Amino acid sequence: MGGRDSTMVLLDKNGIRCDGRKIDEPRKIMIKAGVLKNANGSAYIEFGDNKIMCGVYGPRDVHPKHMANSSTGILRCRYHMVPYSVSERKNPAPSRREIEISKVIKEALEPAVMLERFPRTAVDVFIEVLQADGGSRCAALDAASVALADAGIPMRDMVSACAAGKVADTVVLDVNNEEDQAGQADMPIGYMPNLEKVTLLQLDGIMSPKEYKECIETGIKGCKIVYEIQKKALNERYFGDDHK
Repeated sequence: MGGRDSTMVLLDKNGIRCDGRKIDEPRKIMIKAGVLKNANGSAYIEFGDNKIMCGVYGPRDVHPKHMANSSTGILRCRYHMVPYSVSERKNPAPSRREIEISKVIKEALEPAVMLERFPRTAVDVFIEVLQADGGSRCAALDAASVALADAGIPMRDMVSACAAGKVADTVVLDVNNEEDQAGQADMPIGYMPNLEKVTLLQLDGIMSPKEYKECIETGIKGCKIVYEIQKKALNERYFGDDHK
């Protein structure tokens, strides 16, 4: 069916979306840092109905040796959806989409990570999507950023990510799965809140220049909401629940 239910009202006359949210309201977000004992750093995120685990290893030696860079470290990312993460069992082999998202996440994180401090080494980021629900690349990027910080990898800033989009001719924050399938446009954004720099910007769909600008501004507001939750997760990990 692909989620294209013609009877579904994506946005009612009161500006309420199909899942009960307002147009500028993100889904429920929960992040926990330090959830894997055997990784150097880790994080678990629930972003709407997305459930994603991330583990970081490194900096460590590069194998094979010829892949190493003598002037900087390298970042390697693997985004993978487990077979039971979607309603119809997914082939466990990496799909073209997973390979593309792995590359997108790597390129979105690279401006934040100080790889030049670790020449000839690699930092590996493994992302496992346990349950998918639209916007998983943004949720995965949020978890990866927290896991890198948890691993003690020096970073210029966190990377916070949230999608905006166009649904029923209206710009909305944090597109869910139904809106992604039946909506008009989807724009994932990765953002470094302190440096005020965008590290990821993709657009699937059609918008006017005015809508495009509004969508970026809406997405960045969502990234700032996520950033506070990322900071809270790290504070709770290292300073306890009472530290805000």
